Amino acid sequence: MSKNTPISFTQEAYQEALDWLFVQMPNYQIDGQKAYKPGLENITKLCDFFGNSQEKLKMIHIGGTNGKGSTSNMLASVLQEQGYIVGLYNSPHLIDFTERIKINGNNCKKEFVFDFIQKLRNIPEEILPSFFEFTTIMSFEYFYQKKVDFAIIEVGLGGRLDSTNIIKPLVSAITNVDLDHQNILGETLEEIATEKAGIVKNNIPIISGDERDLVKNIIQQKAIENHSEFIDATRISTDLETDLKGNYQKKNIRVVLALVDELRKQNIKISESAVENGLMKVHQNTKFIGRWFQFSENPLIICDTAHNQAGLEMVFAQLNAIDKYKHIVLGFVNDKKIDEVLKILPKNAQYYFVKPSISRGRNPKEYEDLLISAKIDFQIFETVDAGFQAAKIKCKTEEMIFVGGSNFVVGEFLEKNL
Repeated sequence: MSKNTPISFTQEAYQEALDWLFVQMPNYQIDGQKAYKPGLENITKLCDFFGNSQEKLKMIHIGGTNGKGSTSNMLASVLQEQGYIVGLYNSPHLIDFTERIKINGNNCKKEFVFDFIQKLRNIPEEILPSFFEFTTIMSFEYFYQKKVDFAIIEVGLGGRLDSTNIIKPLVSAITNVDLDHQNILGETLEEIATEKAGIVKNNIPIISGDERDLVKNIIQQKAIENHSEFIDATRISTDLETDLKGNYQKKNIRVVLALVDELRKQNIKISESAVENGLMKVHQNTKFIGRWFQFSENPLIICDTAHNQAGLEMVFAQLNAIDKYKHIVLGFVNDKKIDEVLKILPKNAQYYFVKPSISRGRNPKEYEDLLISAKIDFQIFETVDAGFQAAKIKCKTEEMIFVGGSNFVVGEFLEKNL
């Protein structure tokens, strides 16, 4: 991409620009740990360069190991039901890059993405942003230009050193803390909770959705140090339901209700009907998919992006409660501890292990010995689609298919079949 030649938008030019972006910039989604750029120095320079649009927005910051995507989409849906224009920044995307940046359920315009990528040509060479840093500033600028009432920002990875942590939100939330990305965030729950609690800011309320005292205490201590109100969402009792059907969503609903309560304290109008309707219309309002997503009814096909041990345990428990023989399509990335996952696999199932098509995707042949030792009925496939098609052929009407293990497996499945 030349620094001086202006390029007009076409679908082909857009795809070339996007391909260039993925290749040029360190990208955790593709490259893993080596792409992770901890610290706020880079994003601070980047925001300064683009005029600090994040300082002109009313923002809500949502972190946590699991549930932050669901929680942010539920809250967005509630605010939309109240009539607000709501920006939503999530990652990673499942099918299309523009899913990361939405306003009232509509993906960011490709023309905006294209034009913003062109601006990379003028960034001072010493900044060298990561892929996530660049998409973060892209979301700030898009929400500012579109004059959203609120921008809900999901933490990318960790919290303390995540590039989203440059914002000064109205309120922050940490849905929960579990073991994930230990090679970056630390090996213990305490270390990871400390990193997540890094989003706590001076005099800004923090909501905690984790039920364990160990995690609560770490977040509460951080709140005390920052003179911030600590709000324990686990104390909330509710019968409200959501159209997001994972059993684990009950815990996320409590965090959403705590967020709503805090926003109301700040004189932001949110009616009870907006809460009830918003929770029940998440798919419709935000186009959120991939979390206990029922792809079809006959045969029953469900996919879920759960990918760490805690998330998979919850999903597999819900799978075990379904009285059907299961065909389970699973794939993982390179840092996954396969031996731990194998201990919690549902019984009464045929397995189809697949390789996600990204460079970090792990070839099941590498862990075939573990699969044999686990004494499960399995086959290995080179691609997600090959595994799914094999499962589809074998699946009888009264049986079911599950697709999961990684965001990338679910993304590939949906891209091919939606």
